[in-house]
Amino acid sequence: MAVSGLIESANGNGAGALATLRAQLRAATLRSEAAASGEALADLTPVQDALERARARAARWVEAARNDQRSRPLVERMLEQFPLDSAQGKALMGLAEALLRTPDPKRADQLIAERLATIREAGVPGDTDLLLRTGFTLLGAAGRLLPDVLGELSGEFSTASLTRPVIAPVVRAALRQSMQLLGHAFIVGETIDAALARGTSDPDLALCSYDVLGEGARTEADAQRYFDAYAHAIATLQRQDARGTHARSGISVKLSALEPRYTLLQSSRVHERLAPRMLELALEAARAGIGFTIDAEEADRLDLSLDIIETLARDARTRQWDGLGLAVQAYGRRAPLVLAWVAQLARETGRRMSVRLVKGAYWDSEIKRAQERGLASFPVYTSKAATDASYLECVQQLFAVRDAVYPQFATHNAYTVAAVLELAPAGAAYEFQRLHGMGEALYGAVRAEVPDLAPVRVYAPVGTHEELLPYLVRRLLENGANTSFVHQFMNPQIPVEQVVRDPVSSLASEGGATTRVREPPALFGTERANSAGEDFGDPATLAALEADLRVEARASHAGGPILSGRVPRDVSVPVTSPSDTREVIGLTRDATAQEIRTAMAEAAAAQPNWDATPVEVRAGCLDKAADLLEQRRGTFLSLLVREAGKTLPDAVAELREAVDFCRYYAARARELLGAPEQLPGPTGERNTLSLTGRGVFVCISPWNFPLAIFTGQITAALVAGNAVVAKPAPATPLIAHAMTRLLHEAGVPTAVLQLTPADGPPFGEVALTHRAPRAGGR
Repeated sequence: MAVSGLIESANGNGAGALATLRAQLRAATLRSEAAASGEALADLTPVQDALERARARAARWVEAARNDQRSRPLVERMLEQFPLDSAQGKALMGLAEALLRTPDPKRADQLIAERLATIREAGVPGDTDLLLRTGFTLLGAAGRLLPDVLGELSGEFSTASLTRPVIAPVVRAALRQSMQLLGHAFIVGETIDAALARGTSDPDLALCSYDVLGEGARTEADAQRYFDAYAHAIATLQRQDARGTHARSGISVKLSALEPRYTLLQSSRVHERLAPRMLELALEAARAGIGFTIDAEEADRLDLSLDIIETLARDARTRQWDGLGLAVQAYGRRAPLVLAWVAQLARETGRRMSVRLVKGAYWDSEIKRAQERGLASFPVYTSKAATDASYLECVQQLFAVRDAVYPQFATHNAYTVAAVLELAPAGAAYEFQRLHGMGEALYGAVRAEVPDLAPVRVYAPVGTHEELLPYLVRRLLENGANTSFVHQFMNPQIPVEQVVRDPVSSLASEGGATTRVREPPALFGTERANSAGEDFGDPATLAALEADLRVEARASHAGGPILSGRVPRDVSVPVTSPSDTREVIGLTRDATAQEIRTAMAEAAAAQPNWDATPVEVRAGCLDKAADLLEQRRGTFLSLLVREAGKTLPDAVAELREAVDFCRYYAARARELLGAPEQLPGPTGERNTLSLTGRGVFVCISPWNFPLAIFTGQITAALVAGNAVVAKPAPATPLIAHAMTRLLHEAGVPTAVLQLTPADGPPFGEVALTHRAPRAGGR
């Protein structure tokens, strides 16, 4: 169903509309890119004529800005010369890292020397701007003053090494000052008072949304410091001339800066501690008559953020205030549903809210996080055209609900600005937003053609240079890539038609978006499946995990040796939870010296037959074990939490690592079977490494990864044709027992894999003195 239909349906549901929309947007978090972009195309098809007019309009602005070089800020010129996929661009990012995050001067000097060498070798850019050329010429010269890092690290003597104690600190200080100048282009002031004072003398900064820099609290002290900073900023902003909320500068608030455990797993704590802080700040913002915008964060925090926003919206004390708002990221596949939810919330609570529509600031981390966590798909679009189309779909939607929402369009893209102007209904109240230090040339060209342009608010960071780096990195990543509009905008080498291309037409010509990045389940291609993970930002996922753990909490587990499949009945040693020693999880006992000798002998006797088993069969056992692990997720997660004391995210990660070990070694075995690797033998001759076993392997695993490392050691040895006698960590015998039985069920012969738990002697004495026959191999 198109988003417009969802809004109408929700409006007809009365009291249940908000809950219905919330359930729909949760379900849409990881929906397919093709489905989400298909809805955007369907919603935008009726306005294609308006979008074509926007394209022509945007082209005029790009040409006008290119003809007027006076308005180009230094940052935009730098990004044009140094895209992040260039050697110089990467070196600049490395310089920022070296200067701001390396406390040790010696290591900082080494990093600086490396980055400057890269800039020197890549050459000075061809920009005619004297300041830009002079700056990078000085960078190249500084590089020649520092010693060659590789030579120094290898111990080679050089004249430069003698001058380093004098030269290096000078270069370091000069570069730090240069990076501070770069930071000044993005920061309005180190304090809110300084920022407001600057705004009185700079007309471009008369209307701002101030962002107190900070990437998230790590401690309660951090959270209190950020709270005090926000409270002081709000009190300072109250001194502005009395005007309407949207005609005054406001503030943006980052929820993770006010709560060090800002995650859905800690939702109870967040509601208990963060909600009162936010209510207090919102009440002060309402008294000050300023805008109060909740900044966007990562996708897995959205559900929790919406909880906080709903709490603020339902506060009767601020109902007449129209300054409560939030940022929505259009690259999220559920963005239109979030907007529908916000509009419904505003109507239910009898207030008008603000929405800052942005394209998205965490794309790289969202992609990598989804792959690393083994999610079913990505929460964001992988196609730029799909993101741009989603933004336009959201523009339409915001104008459709302007009775409940005040739209704020944050963009530096000429086509997007033109599309907003074309899609805006007559008399609609809204504003544009841009980042401080960027977009001046674009909006200057727009104002020249549209004198009555809607207000343009500046997103204005406030803080010290040391606090700038994470913000600066996001801005450079967003705008420094070759596909970025900011990078292309003033570059005369890129045709204007390409700069203002219509994303809807681009998307339609592709037949709808398909993912441009390998989906998380297919991360390893055809070689093997990625282990399935959990979306910890989804309440339904957390509820299912907690239900599994509750069921398993009643289970009592058996431990003890497993000798060729035989399990002793005399297990009597209780295994207790490290988090609550009163809880008995199961019973176990150690293997005796005789049982260990028996295990070694029986494993040695069984190994030749296992070695003769086809590699594909052995690999198949590992694949089946991986599947069984995922099917019995609840059992192993419960053991990892109860016996090993793992947190739930750590337990999920370890279970996935064990699954990955099984599939990885199965894949490696198949690879070696098809193309044996040449390795040197013990006397230097070339020796073909085949999957021929070498006898009995003793695998001793540690306590900190009682499932993953235990499984990884065993499966590597097994798939190569060896028998295994495993000794788990004494603290976690039940996990090892359960995994051993699972491997037997997956097809590993019981005699080939023996489990002999023991705490010190007699295991070490027996294992070291026993000499099992070796069958085949070297």
